[in-house]
Amino acid sequence: MLDACYTDAAVQAAVDLANTWKPIKGEDALETVAQLRDFLDAHSPAGLAGEQGTGPRRLTGTDLAEVREVRETVRAVLERATTDAAGTAALINDGLRRSRATPALRHEHDRWWTEVTADTDRCSAHLAATTLSALAAVIATLGPARLGVCAGSNCRGTFVDLSRNGSKQYCTRTCAHRASVAAYRSRNAQG
Repeated sequence: MLDACYTDAAVQAAVDLANTWKPIKGEDALETVAQLRDFLDAHSPAGLAGEQGTGPRRLTGTDLAEVREVRETVRAVLERATTDAAGTAALINDGLRRSRATPALRHEHDRWWTEVTADTDRCSAHLAATTLSALAAVIATLGPARLGVCAGSNCRGTFVDLSRNGSKQYCTRTCAHRASVAAYRSRNAQG
């Protein structure tokens, strides 16, 4: 795989953030500040829980509302990338500008890479910088077709396909299995 400017953790944080909203079921896993804290704690390797090195900060309803706005942008990027690459780029660029994202060149263990951070202590800005820059790097290195929405008939989960062959169509193995079983039953019912 290409040595890209994203980490698997940052890409997974983007997908997990988008998937906190389940549009088919109408479920939202980011309704409370406590749920936001849990999400940020689960994605702490991406440096999202608070300013790095300062420990966790007190989250507020404003933080929750701002993160939900970031989620809307991230979800829109994942949903539109394959059908509107130029519009997706505009969404990413606007989100990075709003978060005051700044690229920084890093070196560790004989390896150079770029990291995008926010110059503010707002958790939403760090989340936007981390997730949107990771999605931008995937698009730049692998193409917009690697971002998508599950092909499952009763699912709108999002995914990023980092596989070698780039043929992912489902958000999880569960959705892929359900589609396979449905196709099998349909074939047998016709014959």
